[in-house]
Amino acid sequence: MENISAQIIERVKRLREELTYHSERYYVYDSPEISDYEYDMMYSELVKLEAEYPSLYDPTSPTVRVGGRALDKFEKHVHTYRMDSLADVFSFDELEDFCGKVDDRISEPTYSVEPKIDGLSVSLIYENGVFAKGATRGDGVVGEDVTQNLRTVYSIPLSLPEPLSLTVRGEVYMPRAVFERINAEREAAGQALMANPRNAAAGSLRQLDSKITAKRKLDIFVFNFQGGDLYMDGRTPESHTETLDRLAELGFKVLPMRTVAHGAAEAEAHIELIGGRRDDLAYDIDGVVIKLDRLADRAVMGEGTNTPKWAVAYKFPPEEKQTVLEDITVAVGRTGVLTPTAVLSPVRLAGTTVSRATLHNLDFINKRDIMLGDTVVVRKAGDIIPEVVCAVPEKRTGAARRFVMPDRCPSCGEPVFYDESEGAAARCTNGACPAQLSRSIEHFASKNAMNIDGLGPQIVELLLKNELIKDVSDLYTLKAEDIASLDRMGDKSAANLIAAIENSKSAGLERLVYALGIRNIGEVAATALAARYKTLDALIGATKEELCAIEDFGEITADCVVNFFSHGQNVELCRKLTELGLVTEAVAAPTGDKLAGLTFVLTGTLPTMSRDEAASLIKAAGGKVSGSVSSKTSYVVAGDAAGSKLTKAQSLGVAIIDENKLLEMLNN
Repeated sequence: MENISAQIIERVKRLREELTYHSERYYVYDSPEISDYEYDMMYSELVKLEAEYPSLYDPTSPTVRVGGRALDKFEKHVHTYRMDSLADVFSFDELEDFCGKVDDRISEPTYSVEPKIDGLSVSLIYENGVFAKGATRGDGVVGEDVTQNLRTVYSIPLSLPEPLSLTVRGEVYMPRAVFERINAEREAAGQALMANPRNAAAGSLRQLDSKITAKRKLDIFVFNFQGGDLYMDGRTPESHTETLDRLAELGFKVLPMRTVAHGAAEAEAHIELIGGRRDDLAYDIDGVVIKLDRLADRAVMGEGTNTPKWAVAYKFPPEEKQTVLEDITVAVGRTGVLTPTAVLSPVRLAGTTVSRATLHNLDFINKRDIMLGDTVVVRKAGDIIPEVVCAVPEKRTGAARRFVMPDRCPSCGEPVFYDESEGAAARCTNGACPAQLSRSIEHFASKNAMNIDGLGPQIVELLLKNELIKDVSDLYTLKAEDIASLDRMGDKSAANLIAAIENSKSAGLERLVYALGIRNIGEVAATALAARYKTLDALIGATKEELCAIEDFGEITADCVVNFFSHGQNVELCRKLTELGLVTEAVAAPTGDKLAGLTFVLTGTLPTMSRDEAASLIKAAGGKVSGSVSSKTSYVVAGDAAGSKLTKAQSLGVAIIDENKLLEMLNN
């Protein structure tokens, strides 16, 4: 039994109160009253006292912000209050249509107009004033319990000043400055960069190790009172604005830049105001939410099947910026295609600083009359991939000059061949080209191919530079001692890499065919080939006529497969991989046909499984999984933070379902 003096108990209590207060001043109100050093000294003292006296543990202590033990998986959480999404509008005309429908039923409606934070939606549940549970939105009905990770978000109060039981909804996001810092660190370490702050926030909140989440410095804005008691006397709030003002009193970090508008014209004016400040914010927004402010009016309008009839989200068009095209570099891909890349004066765009953007090919450059030295318009395709939209010829000063594609490969110096079957594609035909070799090994090891964790571009370059490998088969002859002495490696990293390489042997024919990098053979086509031929040996002997008989295979795709296996070095590579113990038989043969003939696209974060797990279930039921949405897509399965694929599905009229509906289709 611990012998704890009254002075120690009082000191711990005082430290917790002080740290909670100063955390709120810093993270919620952006108005610190003490220095970081003073805060750190108090925090260190509290950590020591809690370690010395374990019986003083308190789940609301500021020290729980560092994260707890790693989880094996996230538990499901059924929401007491549905977390619906909003219908989108993309123009003021559509917004006015929405307001017109409201006017038909509501006399003199007022609207809360507020920024739409680009992050991950969560619910926060408080019991008797203490933060009890937090969960992701999931499909709106069932989410994931991420309480341990949400405790690491400093702007979420762990306790309220009053013993209220309530549920609120907020948007977890990664501040732009934190995103830039993390990406700079990842780049220095040779790791893949995060695509944008939204994806970074979603990935960080779903870490099974909450200590990793704590390091990501996530933040939150609370934007809705879901239910429960907002006042100790049980009073019912009359408006959305009242609920947010009350939540701010209770210590929540509520939405900024919100206003109450009377009609569409005032709402549109505030949308323009928010849009004009978009670049100056410390966080990303992707639109503005317009919702009826009076709660009684919401009850009159009612709910739709999946979205409320009393609110819409005005989505900003893809952000476009002008900058200067300083240079064009040419990279060689794994199939030998030369791809020009624009080197730009850095510009802030959709959450990141962009200094490079794809130019696709010479035909793309010429059709858009793009010249070196031009001012160009850039945007992000799907808010992820930077691309040049067009030149701004009226800003030319006379110094602009035409770009000329090199006639020799920039990697190996061999002549470039222009492939008429691919339009303007320029290709290096040297099979021993160093650039092609490194790219092909990177592709072989990638997540959707053999999934060799830790074998990124920098490690591939190290292995090639030190002549430890000459092709992908050499990966399976490596030993830990061969690579432990390389830069950025060590005994543990080397052992982990060797283990990942060994594990990849059981990936199966589907992944192996995709990993081989056959032109025009993506994941879906690789799965179809594995299903048709069952073994690598049988596939090697496939004829063009047989291949053309496979659904969705045409002559060009069939020719690519036949051509690949007509080269002796490729057949020899397959023989080596077989002898080295790789599984060269199909391992993901369908076990049913419930989804036969259907093509699915997965997007966003699903509530209870990864997209890979969902794809495996679909394939096992005879369905197909594609990486892009088209008119041939049967269903788009959308989770949290679904992006451009969801938008495209809506524009094409493709059916959109959630995880629950997918599971229902699998189980029926």
